[in-house]
Order: sequence, then C-alpha cells, then structure tokens
Amino acid sequence: MKFELFTKNSHSEARAGLISTPRGVIPTPIFMPVGTVGTVKGIHTRELKEDINAPIILGNTYHLYLRPGTETLENAGGLHKFMGWDRMILTDSGGYQVFSLSDMRKITEDGVTFKSHLDGSKHVFTPEKAMDIQQSIGSDIMMAFDECPPYPCEFEYAKKSMELTHRWLERCVKRVNESTPKYGYEQNLFPIIQGSIYPELRKISAEFIASQDCAGNAIGGLSVGEPISEMYAHTKTVCDILPKNKPRYLMGVGTPENIIECIDRGIDMFDCVMPTRNGRNGMIFTKEGIINIKNLKWKNDFTPLNPEPISFIDKEYSKSYIRHLLHADERLGGQVASLANLTFYLWLVKEARKHILNDTFHIWKPKILEKITTRL
Repeated sequence: MKFELFTKNSHSEARAGLISTPRGVIPTPIFMPVGTVGTVKGIHTRELKEDINAPIILGNTYHLYLRPGTETLENAGGLHKFMGWDRMILTDSGGYQVFSLSDMRKITEDGVTFKSHLDGSKHVFTPEKAMDIQQSIGSDIMMAFDECPPYPCEFEYAKKSMELTHRWLERCVKRVNESTPKYGYEQNLFPIIQGSIYPELRKISAEFIASQDCAGNAIGGLSVGEPISEMYAHTKTVCDILPKNKPRYLMGVGTPENIIECIDRGIDMFDCVMPTRNGRNGMIFTKEGIINIKNLKWKNDFTPLNPEPISFIDKEYSKSYIRHLLHADERLGGQVASLANLTFYLWLVKEARKHILNDTFHIWKPKILEKITTRL
C-alpha cells in the first residue's frame, strides 16, 4: 500500500492524498460505508460501486467470525468474492464489539473471553486470533486488536488499558510478519491509538503507535460519549504527532459536521453507521441541511432532496414519495434514504478534497457547515 500526500491546506491541517493498492486507489479524505456482516445494510453491491462509487467499505471481524464464520469465508475465497466486491475492504478487529459486551466478557493479558450475543456460546479472542480471522476474511486493511475503554473512566484504568493495547499491538505485528496472506493480495495493519480523554496518555499512545511504522494509523476510543470538544482536541493532539506520510483513520466518526471539523485537523479516513441507521429512521442529510423526512411538512413536497442532483435519487424520487415509503414501512424507503445519505457523505468528502487541492478549504468550511447543520 502506498500513500501519496498531494497537498495540505495552508490555513489548516486539512490534507488531500491518494492511497494506492493492487485493488485500486482511494482519494483522501474518504468516508467508508460500514458493511458490518458483509453488506452495507439495505444497499446492493452494484449500488455501492455505480451509484455511491465507494472505493472502500468496512467489515467487522467479530460479526463475520460468528456468522458466516471463517470456514465459509475461506471456502468462498474470502469476503471479497463472497459478497461480490472487488474494491478495498477494511476490517475492525472486533475489539470495540467485544468490549461493549461488558457483562459477557473477561479481559486478561492473553486476550478476551466472551459470550456470543447470538447464542451465548463461549469464545476467545487473542491478538493473534484477531489477525488470523482477518486474514481469513481477506481484508486489505486489518485493525490491530485493542481495548476500547469506556467513557468515562479513571486515569489509572485508561493508562492500564492503553498499555495493554500497546502490548497486544506488538503481538499483532509479530503475527502479521510471520504470516502469508491467503488470497494473493497484501494485507496492511493499522494500529489504534487509545488513552481515553487524557492528553498525556493520547500523546504517549500516538508516539508508540507511530514508532511501529505500520502502513497507516488509527485513532480509537473517541465518539463514545465524550463532549465533542474533547474529540476535536484529542484528534488534533495525535495528528500533530503521527507521521505525515501515513494515512490517519478516525474510527466511528461521525456526523457530517464532525467529518469536516476532523478533516480540518488532519484526518484522512472516516467511517460511521449514521448514514444508513439514521436514514432508515427518516433523517436525511442534504446539501441544504438536515431533513426529518417523516415530518408532515414534506407530505406534499414533490421536489428532490437536493435541488442540484448528487445521485439518481434526486432525479427519480421526491421528498413526498420517500416520506410515504417510510410511513408505509416499505423496505424501499429505508433503502432509498440510506442510499441518499451515503451518496451525500461521499459527495461531502469529495467536495472537501476539491477545496483542499484548490487551497480554498478554509473559505468553504464555514459556508458548508452553516448549510449542512441547518435543520430544515
């Protein structure tokens, strides 16, 4: 994997780059649709390619391990072939999901013992096993196995958790270096910075992660309930430390406003379930602002979501019709709303990239934020 950094905005830390791999290229900044169990919920693979034009999506190690399981994925030739996707896939190591099962797991130095949320069966994830599962999945970017501490947590807990994450990372690196990818494509490891909301811990973690010289670096443990100001502050803190020549991934973030603000602080890659989850519940993001499409005010509005089309949704469906679909509990309603939101997110990061390259990001940012944060 190669990362080229083309430019940094002269008035901020915003960056435009290009990630190149044998499976294709990813222009950054980029938003990655979340396909937890081998599908972006309600979206066809064809739509991801042709309508949304997503160069990379996510899968989740924990969920894919439980079903369909690594045996099925290996028999299929990996997740790419299993789901008919020939572009890049990033997999979360499952750490966040495992640690969210607070009453169903036990953490030790070796790893985590947990019970499946599906049937209560007992399983063990170690750093080595998390790497093995991701190799069976065949992801192009593998996330290191980490502990994501809860918010809030005491300093001592956050410190011990961070140190455990660092020791686990060393085991992940060793396992990857000793292994050979299963399907003929290289797999790249991204470590994860932790440290909760403590600046000194975030700095220590960022320095340690940077010293591992992996293909890219990720920031975890944010957008977990802390104040937004904390998320922005810690993002800037670690971006000031991380190497400039490696992509930076802020995990699980977030709203369109969060994405623009964190691009401004030096982040290259984002993911979040918000576009699809909120879309299914009637919240649609547009270039003019946020729409609760279920509201009565849209019942007889036959205009498109975006006056200047950004997808076929704007050409074929009116606000009134989308509202009708959701009120009638038609599956097409959730699909159309999810597709509209994902298209908007990809449009937003492309616009950000364009303005970074033109050195107008600092002029564009306040204007676009005023629009996209308005409730219509």
